[in-house]
Amino acid sequence: MPLIAIGLGTFMLLIDVTIVNVALPDIASDLQTGLGDLQWVIDIYALALAALLLGVGSLADRFGRKRVYLVGMVLFALSSLGCALATSSETLIAARAVQGIGGAAMFATTIALINTAYTGKDRGIAFGVWGAINGAAAAAGPILGGLLAETFGWPSIFVINIPISILTFVLAMRVLKETRDPSAKLDPAGVVTFTISAAAVTYGLIRAAEDGWTETAAIVAWIVGAVALAAFLLVERSRAYPMLDLALFKRPAFTGLMLGAIMLQAGAFSAMAFTSLWVQSVLGLGPIGAGAVFLPLSIFSLVVSVLTGRFLHDRIPAGTVIGIGIALVGAGSALMALVSDGSSWSVLLPGLAVMGIGVGMAMPTLSSAATAAVPRERSGMAGGAVTMFRQLGYVLGIAVLGAVFAGRVESVVRDNGSLDDPHRVADLISGGQARVVAQSAPAAARGAAEDLVHQAFATGLRTIFLLAAAIALVGALATLILTRLRSNTPAEAPAWTAEKTGQSEPVSVASPE
Repeated sequence: MPLIAIGLGTFMLLIDVTIVNVALPDIASDLQTGLGDLQWVIDIYALALAALLLGVGSLADRFGRKRVYLVGMVLFALSSLGCALATSSETLIAARAVQGIGGAAMFATTIALINTAYTGKDRGIAFGVWGAINGAAAAAGPILGGLLAETFGWPSIFVINIPISILTFVLAMRVLKETRDPSAKLDPAGVVTFTISAAAVTYGLIRAAEDGWTETAAIVAWIVGAVALAAFLLVERSRAYPMLDLALFKRPAFTGLMLGAIMLQAGAFSAMAFTSLWVQSVLGLGPIGAGAVFLPLSIFSLVVSVLTGRFLHDRIPAGTVIGIGIALVGAGSALMALVSDGSSWSVLLPGLAVMGIGVGMAMPTLSSAATAAVPRERSGMAGGAVTMFRQLGYVLGIAVLGAVFAGRVESVVRDNGSLDDPHRVADLISGGQARVVAQSAPAAARGAAEDLVHQAFATGLRTIFLLAAAIALVGALATLILTRLRSNTPAEAPAWTAEKTGQSEPVSVASPE
């Protein structure tokens, strides 16, 4: 029963990372918004999840894991209602931010709750089921989102969270035990500086897509992000109880795995939002059809993740499995770059299948490899860092690909030379309102307008698919190379672990020498 209470909450908060993708055209139409706001609808949730995960975990350790889990669930449910009732993009973005805070509170406590609820063999089974839930949530998001959005409208993708939250809350109250560590130390300065840095960089990228790369607002945001990042590094180096122990990065394997986590998420999932806009606003599929397009990614990732755990675990070094998986993600994205002006949605299927194989290999192996790459007393921090960097990769991937995509679409529209306001037309196309461009054109020019929409969108997609492929391949190389290197000097244990347990050596994730 405890696993049901934990699993339901985990599935719900993770599925909300991607469930919104297939509803973007309807959201854009109903709320009259553009690409920048749509990016924030996706990014703000993942950003809150990434920025607060480790900090909220420390809060839960000190004040009670069950308590923080339940508070997070209440926040998640109330903010989901706020999302469903939103009548403007600003309201929706604000509600999604609170939803991300609630999600972080829930996710940060799940591992500790499983640890205290189960022992021995049952604990291993529970973590296996929890890992499968993680994979299923990522795979099911577009499909479930499509079914709900087309049947009941886009607000239903948020309304569905409310009864699930109530059921999970009642169950958790009954079956979960409260545990805490009063000696746990908080790192508010680390949380604040990291959040400001990630948010400022993301804001700058999204503003650059809207206003240009040399606009003052974007440049100021990047400067703020850089200063905040420097402050974060100084804070973490000077604190006895850091949110993220920077000494872990002295270990090449750990550094390689964190880079792999960022590049995997950016390469595999960041282009999916723009793909969903294409198949709906340009090709005319409904939300259910758009969700079905991603079935190869979902099915292959689930099947391969099971096979990887069954046949590759302990047979091939984890770093090698992850590196090959990320490389396959890059290959899949490169195959999707075959899209052209006259392509149908079927052009995506081979690339999505290859990408699904890569995700299935890499994703379930990352957390176990990261915890094996560090001393045992820091395995919890390493596991949280994997999730944090994965979500950060998704956030930055959406922002970077969105900026490049918008720029390519506008370039094609401007080169056409027949429109009075190319910036507005490009914004409509990029923001999922391509039909408005075609329908608003004079009858005699409607065919040319439709051709322009297809050309602009296909050009933008080709560019970001190739960019995503390059990101993934760089991540694959970094993971393969760095996980084969051995640390010359062990990372120093932080004060609180050195006092209690002393230093312990990690399990190697490198290839045998």
